[in-house]
Parts: sequence; structure tokens; C-alpha cells
Amino acid sequence: MTAIADLAVPAVRPGDPGYDDARAVFNAMIDRRPLAILRCRNATDVAAGIRYARTHDLPLAVRSGGHGVAGNAVCDGGIVLDLSGMKTVTVEPGQRLARAGAGLLLGDLDAATQRHGLATPLGVMSGTGIAGLTLGRGLGWLNGSRGLACDNLIGAEVVTADGDILAVGHDSDLLWGLRGGSGNLGVVTQFHYRLHPVTQVLAGALTYPWSAARDVLHEHHRFMTDAPDELTSSVSLGIDADGNPGVTLIVCWSGDLDEGERVLRPLRAFGSPREDSVAPISYLDWQRLPDASFPRGRQHYWKSGYLRHLTDAAVDALLTLAPTIPVPETGIGLQGLRGAAARVPVDATAFPHRTPQYDLLILAQWTDPARTDELVSWARRAFDSLAPHLEDAVYVNNLGNEGADRVKSAYGPNHRRLAVLKRTYDPANVFRLNHNVAPG
Repeated sequence: MTAIADLAVPAVRPGDPGYDDARAVFNAMIDRRPLAILRCRNATDVAAGIRYARTHDLPLAVRSGGHGVAGNAVCDGGIVLDLSGMKTVTVEPGQRLARAGAGLLLGDLDAATQRHGLATPLGVMSGTGIAGLTLGRGLGWLNGSRGLACDNLIGAEVVTADGDILAVGHDSDLLWGLRGGSGNLGVVTQFHYRLHPVTQVLAGALTYPWSAARDVLHEHHRFMTDAPDELTSSVSLGIDADGNPGVTLIVCWSGDLDEGERVLRPLRAFGSPREDSVAPISYLDWQRLPDASFPRGRQHYWKSGYLRHLTDAAVDALLTLAPTIPVPETGIGLQGLRGAAARVPVDATAFPHRTPQYDLLILAQWTDPARTDELVSWARRAFDSLAPHLEDAVYVNNLGNEGADRVKSAYGPNHRRLAVLKRTYDPANVFRLNHNVAPG
């Protein structure tokens, strides 16, 4: 690892030991070769890297956790600002505040806050980076009672396209744009989160035979319509090792455990689940539980949208699709957005899709590159068959490289305001290797 001339930031370049590891990201479909990967240690390094890229007219990518399916964290022939080493975290339990470096993964931040019996809403897998997750929205198991990750972002340290380092407070228009606007407005080097008391949850899976799938989908939808905010859930459709389809409900209650037992009793009594693993578990362990199912190094291709109305026709489409899933690692998920997350006004943050609904994700993952065409084709066909039932909306963190119209769908009525902010903070569109909002 050597420094680039005139740039006092440690760098990894082609031919250096560790270059291939440094350019690898979560999605193994992404194979890009940057000119240099800058190991940024602080905001000053980030500012220097931005100025260098602009001076030399080089593409500029920003990597924190490297978990985005589109692979925007790495570029060909340009500069990558690698923030993964910026893992400082400070928790102020009396103020219920955490200051978190942009290189932290969810598991890092959860571990730090849980030492004080506190948490901020994040995602559902501990290996995800906090930066991309929060900037894109951040839907997790606390969304019903405490909102989204972006709703709990109350301040930040940001490096602008001009290389200025800003302290962003709660009343800033820039903070509005960071709360869901992805990486369009600047490089966030530190996140300031509101924290909430959480230590244990009542959580687990209810797995049913395929013959019960239709009834389970309808009963789950009915049950969750009036459920307390403390309960969040998701539905997973997949196949086992023998190719047999199945349906699983995953639930998480984040309030009083005795009350949770009472609330969940009718749902757990419905039908004849083959497995019921719902039990008290530490919040930290619950957040880590899915990690083994999503190891680094697999190929990934995702398609996504919002399903607001679980009509009979939408259920028919889902039940037709599930038996066609090609490999057990691939599946269809419906994660509920509800409660506090759905009551935030549409224009309160850059993330606009504030109504009770399902975040539908067709997640294709596989290990053999020879099956890429097969899995990608399946995911596209699956999405096309579900598209008539979906809103003209999408979660930006689930987007691949799908074009400007899909980016507009991700921001809906807030797209114009984001474009105006982009013109203010990045008129030259320096930060364009993302789900880009052009200056407007």
C-alpha cells in the first residue's frame, strides 16, 4: 500500500498486495478495477480524495460497507474512497445518542449501543454497512415502533463535492436530503443517531406446509393490519433442498415480552405450522441470525417494488411464482413497512413512500457463474409477473442499475426537491456513481 504522488492518503493500486480483496464487494457479479483505492482515515482524507479526483477528472466511487447490490462502491479506472476503516463509535446513553463512523457495519453499531441497553433502527443483517443503509432508508425490525434508520438520523459530518467538511444539524436542508437521498449530496463520514431502549425481543419463524400458503398469506395480512406498532413481520417464499416450495412468517415484537406473548398467540395458533421458533432472544443475536444465509462472494441480482394491496390476484401471482424458484438460496420476500415508519409525512425526509405496505424483494443469489443467465432471467420474469400488482415506487437500496425512471420512482414526489439540493451541493454531479439524481 503506497501513497499517490501529491496525495497523503494510503492507497491500494493495481499490482499492490491486497488489491483484488480491496476491490471486491458483497455482490460477486461486480468485477471493476479502480485506478486507486484510498484508505481514508478521516474526513480530511476524504476531502483530499475528492479534490484529487476532480483535479484529474477521474470517476469517484464511495465505499463504506460495500453491500449495495448495484456495486456502486467500486468503479473502473477511477478513485474509490474506502471508508471501511472509519469505525469509531461513541455512545452517550444519557443523551440516547450515538456518533458512528461511516465504516461501521450494523453489527458493530448494534454491539456498541447494546452495551447500554440501547439501539437505533437499522436493517436485518449485521454485515450490512450503516452508511448506504441509512442514506437509502433503512427498513428493519424496529420500524413499526421507532421508524426507519433515516428517521433516526439527527446529524452528520459530511464532506461536500468542493471538499468542505460540514457539521450538519437537525434543521439543515442537507440533513433532509441525507435521510433517504442515498449518496447524491456528499460523503457522510459520521452519522449521529437517536437511540431507544431495546435489549430483548420476542422473535422467530413460523413455517407452514405449501398447502397452507394461501390461507397463511391472507391471515398474516389481516392480523398485521391492526397489530400494535411493536410488532413487525415479513413473509418469505422459497424452496428447500429437494425443490419443494414453502412459506415462512418471521415476526419480531420489540415491546414488553409478556404482552408480546399475548399479542402473538392468535397468529401462532393459526393453521398448523411445521415449526414455531418464536421465543425471547437478545436483540443483538436476533440481528445476527440471518447472516449465514447471505455470505459474501455469491452472485446477486435483485428486483424490487412496493406491494400495497395483497389482493387475490397478487396472492395468485406469488403462489404461481414460488415453485419456479431455481435454487434454495433464492427467494421472494415481503417485509412490512408499518406503524411509526408509515406515519411520517411524505415530505419530512427524502424517502417518500410512507404508507403501510410490503417491500417486495425478489432476491436471486447463486454461487456458480455459469448459472448467471438462468437466475437473472428468472428474476426478471418473476418481477414482470408481479409488476401489475406493484406501486410505481421502489426502495433505492434494492435497485440495481435500472435507469433514470426507476430512480425517479424511488423518490416519487420528493425527486424535484432532491434535484434542487443536488444543484446546491453538487452542481457538477461529482457524486454520480450511485442511483443518481441529476442537478435540477
